[in-house]
Amino acid sequence: MSLNKLALIRYKTIDNCLRLRHRKWTLEDLMEKVSDALYEFEGIKNGISKRTVQGDIQLMRSNKLGYNAPIVVTHRKFYTYEDPNYSISNSPISVGDMQKMKEAVEVLKHVSGFSSFDEMSDIVARLEDSIHTKKNNEPSIIQMESNNLLKGLSFISQLHQAIREQTPLLISYQSFKALQKQDLVFSPYLLKEYRNRWFLIGHHKKSEGLMTLALDRIAGIEEMGKSSYKAYTGIDFERYFSDTIGVTKSQKDRGQRILLEINARNAPYVETKPLHSSQQILNRKDDGSLLVRIDVVLNFELEREILGFGDAIKVLAPRNLQSRIKQRLSAALQLYRDQLEKTSDSSQHNSTSNRHE
Repeated sequence: MSLNKLALIRYKTIDNCLRLRHRKWTLEDLMEKVSDALYEFEGIKNGISKRTVQGDIQLMRSNKLGYNAPIVVTHRKFYTYEDPNYSISNSPISVGDMQKMKEAVEVLKHVSGFSSFDEMSDIVARLEDSIHTKKNNEPSIIQMESNNLLKGLSFISQLHQAIREQTPLLISYQSFKALQKQDLVFSPYLLKEYRNRWFLIGHHKKSEGLMTLALDRIAGIEEMGKSSYKAYTGIDFERYFSDTIGVTKSQKDRGQRILLEINARNAPYVETKPLHSSQQILNRKDDGSLLVRIDVVLNFELEREILGFGDAIKVLAPRNLQSRIKQRLSAALQLYRDQLEKTSDSSQHNSTSNRHE
């Protein structure tokens, strides 16, 4: 087993611990967490020595790894980061690491040539572009959709670890509808991304079924004792969300047959980029328009997808979805009518005032 790989697991585990500032970390606490990580990832059962962890902390503090981690000891006992925003994940990539990444990308490029690894091609391209950009200080030639202003992204690593280790969490959460934050005892199961927004799916102790939390509405996270974790016993999440656009779904929801008519101008876009993996083209009319079927859950994200096409799409079935879209389009039209009326009234008022002057 590569010593570098084991060391990296240790550094990352220590980093994850020190970022959790609600807890005070002794050297023994860090040793326990590192031992757990080595057992989980590599099956190593003999734990870790105090000397090894002390050495790791010294290396993280130094410039040898490029970390220069601001690790301090408080009350002669507790380890923490002096800078609350610091993480080794934010450290610049060293020249050595850059070369290793280049070699790894070359291997991935060969692997991604096989049909079973087709989905890796975009990942390899992004890695290659990122390495080239950082090495040569040149502008990127690949731009991916992202939102750097989105809140909650800093929780992803911590939540990922909690899911892997089946650790229950106390999450401070405030939905858009709530007037104040609430504390949720939460068993996390899945991280899911939709249109650059991240969501956490899991079980809330006081609720039935699954609950979905938006990461940008999370204010804080604390780990709890593992005995309160409720394991997920439902179907795998690939199947669970297979009939869903977005993330809004209850365990009782089932996909329904949706019939849509796409006008000729937008038909090529829907044909080359399907609305959902279930999409079927039922009819191609002489004028170039399409009759399309998808089988998905009726939810907010589906409505937004349809509304995004404006007058290019028409819902034929089911009737309740057709009525809902018609109501929302009518409400949108009324907004513009109100604005036109205000503009017209204002123009008439100004005209009358000018005549009286």
